[in-house]
Amino acid sequence: MVNDFHIISALVEDKPGVLFRVTSLIRRRNFNINTITVGATEKEGISRITLTMRGDEKTVEQLIKQLSKIPDVIKISEVKPEESVYRELAIIRVSAEDPLKRSDIINYVNVFRGRIVDVSKDSLTIEIIGRPTKINAFIEIIKGFGIIEMARTGIVALPRKLKTE
Repeated sequence: MVNDFHIISALVEDKPGVLFRVTSLIRRRNFNINTITVGATEKEGISRITLTMRGDEKTVEQLIKQLSKIPDVIKISEVKPEESVYRELAIIRVSAEDPLKRSDIINYVNVFRGRIVDVSKDSLTIEIIGRPTKINAFIEIIKGFGIIEMARTGIVALPRKLKTE
């Protein structure tokens, strides 16, 4: 990954308006984020917001400082890509009327360790999970078949457990 790629993880109280306050701050301060995901954690009443962005260390530091001022933010930190496990999900519907094309698409899905989750007479719906670079590579290959529709989740991440010696 490029050094200007950053993953920010924030544990927040799971209550109405928190995501709005976070995104409003990002908008007001003119930060440019690439993805934002929100989901439950192992603790009831706590959600995790994961943001990705490109920028220098100073910009990331500023974002973290600003977000930490929001009362509903419990903990915020940068998750280093090289010290974490991070993944994204993409669901892609691809045109597949021609049996030969369908066969090629299935082969590409297998090579990328994706799954076909829905089949119709004229399309295949594919699920692919991995790092954004893997998903981007798959999309580049599959574009030639005709992407009908696509949705991506954005990144979710957790730091790797460091070995204690």
